[in-house]
Amino acid sequence: MHSRRTFLASSAAMLFLSACGSGGADDAAPAASPIGGDENAAATLTFWAWAENIQRVVDLWNSKNPTQKVTLSGQAASDELIAKFLTAVKAGNAPDILQVEYQSLPTLITNNALQDLTPVIGDVKSAFPDGTWNLTSFGGATYGVPQDVGPMMLFYRADIFEDLGLKVPATWEEFGALAETVRKKDDKRYLTTFSPGDAGWLSGFAQQAGANWWTNEGGAWKVSIDDPATKKMLSFWGELVNSGTLLGDPMYTPQWNSQMNDGTIIAWPSAVWGAGVLAGVAPSSKGKWKMAPLPQWSADERFTGFWGGSSTAVAASSKQQAQAAKFAKWMNTDPEALKVLVEIGLYPSATAGQTSGGLGAAPDYMASQTDYYESAAAIAQTARGFSSWGPNTNVTYGALEDLMPTAVKEKADFAAVATKVQEMSLADLKKQGYEVSGG
Repeated sequence: MHSRRTFLASSAAMLFLSACGSGGADDAAPAASPIGGDENAAATLTFWAWAENIQRVVDLWNSKNPTQKVTLSGQAASDELIAKFLTAVKAGNAPDILQVEYQSLPTLITNNALQDLTPVIGDVKSAFPDGTWNLTSFGGATYGVPQDVGPMMLFYRADIFEDLGLKVPATWEEFGALAETVRKKDDKRYLTTFSPGDAGWLSGFAQQAGANWWTNEGGAWKVSIDDPATKKMLSFWGELVNSGTLLGDPMYTPQWNSQMNDGTIIAWPSAVWGAGVLAGVAPSSKGKWKMAPLPQWSADERFTGFWGGSSTAVAASSKQQAQAAKFAKWMNTDPEALKVLVEIGLYPSATAGQTSGGLGAAPDYMASQTDYYESAAAIAQTARGFSSWGPNTNVTYGALEDLMPTAVKEKADFAAVATKVQEMSLADLKKQGYEVSGG
């Protein structure tokens, strides 16, 4: 939900080829070796994570595993955490275990900083939907255990929909028509806003549309940020924003908070964790919001994308990799641990975590929708992400967040932004020394 090379001598080499050039690749950690050791041997493990109250999960583990103590070190998320971790790797004092957002995994993999867990991870693969498992797998190798996910869905003000005689849209075509209807029925309201500065949000829409921004073909990277699916998605939003039918203002501002609270904005394409955000920004409309599947590009489709989520990875430099991997698997598959993850506000990646335990009752804010988590679990099964994250995802995200607000301000062609970001991403890959194809 938060927005933000020597190469691996392992099976990941089939996906990521050697990278040279700037960025200090040659100073990275040694290439990862096959995981070894006794997972039941005594250990003292250090865990870097940023999820609020995740200490509760650590405490549960420590109470059950007194000879394998885990010590939590709370950290910031996104780019700040990645930079600090890579610095610690080079200094020789990295933690054993790390909470990593999915889009950040390639940066750590191409810096040889994460351990290939493939030899010890197969026994928990069936606990996760394929689309979720793929978020941590690269070239047949797996570098983390999926922890939480953000399958996207549509939140809407059920009371205002009823007052205005509106129907929840099943397709994006219906969504666009509904946006126009809202303006005609009450010019003080908008269906939603298009937030131009959140690349994670935009990538989730692209995933739903069928985009695959990065693939590796025969050792060369193919970048497809300006593919037909992404252009279709951006053109759709651009027409609505440029015509004034939708707002083009960013989320998470005081203005947005007020508009969500007072009913100026009556729908929000978000993710499963959105209920918690609404509780904070729109307290006066508690019990008035409901959730439905994201509109589809075709009436016969059932897909959504991911917005947010993280994994649990093991440092390649850890001297206790087997024990660290044991903890990572336990935290994200054990029924008691999954229940605590739910209680601290995470939506577990494991199927069992989405259908039992702490998810039995709807969030208090969404109490009027008693099947909230049952519906969310069904939606989660339809989520599809990119087949891979690119080795310079941070560059792509940064370019989107730089260029899209300008396109909104100037009422420019949104799809043209994808073409520019494509060019910038390819240029950066070449500058870093990656082999690319089709550009």
